[in-house]
Amino acid sequence: MKIMKFGGTSVGKPERMHQVAELITRDNEATIVVLSALSGTTNALVSIGDAMAKGDKEGAKKQIEKLEAHYKSFILDLLKEEKYRAKANAIIAEHFEFLQIILKISFNEALNKDILAQGELMSTKLFSVYLEEKGIDHLFLPALEFMSIDQNEEPQLPLIRSRLKNILQQHPDKKLFITQGYICRNARGEIDNLKRGGSDYTASLVAAAVNASVCEIWTDIDGMHNNDPRVVSKTVAIEQLSFDEAAELAYFGAKILHPTCIWPAQLEKVPVKLLNTMQPDAAGTVIMQEAGSVGAKAIAAKDGIIAINIKSSRMLLAYGFLRKIFEVFEKYRTPIDMITTSEVAVSVTIDTDAFLPEIIRELEPFGSIGIDKDQTIVSIVGNDISQTPEMLSRLFDSLKSVPVRMVSFGGSKHNVSLLISSDDKKKTLQLLNSGLFGL
Repeated sequence: MKIMKFGGTSVGKPERMHQVAELITRDNEATIVVLSALSGTTNALVSIGDAMAKGDKEGAKKQIEKLEAHYKSFILDLLKEEKYRAKANAIIAEHFEFLQIILKISFNEALNKDILAQGELMSTKLFSVYLEEKGIDHLFLPALEFMSIDQNEEPQLPLIRSRLKNILQQHPDKKLFITQGYICRNARGEIDNLKRGGSDYTASLVAAAVNASVCEIWTDIDGMHNNDPRVVSKTVAIEQLSFDEAAELAYFGAKILHPTCIWPAQLEKVPVKLLNTMQPDAAGTVIMQEAGSVGAKAIAAKDGIIAINIKSSRMLLAYGFLRKIFEVFEKYRTPIDMITTSEVAVSVTIDTDAFLPEIIRELEPFGSIGIDKDQTIVSIVGNDISQTPEMLSRLFDSLKSVPVRMVSFGGSKHNVSLLISSDDKKKTLQLLNSGLFGL
């Protein structure tokens, strides 16, 4: 059995949804298809929730009506026969009736999760109707029946595996299953989600749960590229990455893959393929246990980084000093990306300012605090890169004209990370593309 996940752009237009139907029926292998919401839908639902939270029910109503009009238009181009259009319109009407009802009740976070779930519910149901019209046999498989998270918002993989196994055993004659990405139930049984990019996570979790032959992630890019194609003009797709390399790239800013997507597949050694819906015959990128080659493979950049410097000649060498610093960040559930130390200072980076005032207040007793915002972490990733002297020499020679704020080296043999001002991001990526890849 294989898993095929299609993102919002892959189902964002009726003709794209038609193409997805062709892709999932190209062979006879049993397949679970994971769909995101139509592109733009989740953003619209977030805006509706934001308007409700502010008490702007009129603004929310206008956005709901605009979104409903888009779906009605979508159905006209998706389906040809009137009976299937009527069925699809009835589905959409039911979901938008729910969205209209929320305008009359008190808004809370649990309700907001219900709002956000509507996109995936609608996209999968519409796709199911289209498959029905095309005479393609399949089973609609609601993610809310098997996908769940615990009280710490972590997926319950053993339970997901057990539930999926039971469902699939009840339908031995079915070869094609359609389900939702992103959405799940929480420890209280309420509708919840796996956060942004969660459809990748769903696909990987399902792949691990059924021990799939492969987990295919279909987007609008032909695999993981060696650099950011939005910033650098000459980039190439990477043929093969190890799970560790891919995890580093995803965490440090490669947009094609969600950071959480790697570990479930890695756990069961399920290969992950990154493929292009618009160029289905392109090789794409395969992520597997083996790295395939040594040396630098790709560069990723993570923006919105804040550097915090704690300077204290009095306490730095004291026993437990670093532990006390880390406890502050743990208290506010704020992960640290990079850390460097010297005789008198510790510098760390974080990627959110949600609790920055509280963190600074609790760090101040340890010494003087310096804050640098608008920073970017640039990560150079490749198998054994930290143990390849020639590669390291080329790396730092490439950046002689760029002020580097911090360097993380040696913590992982797959990664060298640099902290720079975001103003220098474009220049840095271009210099590294030339210096490391000759592009």
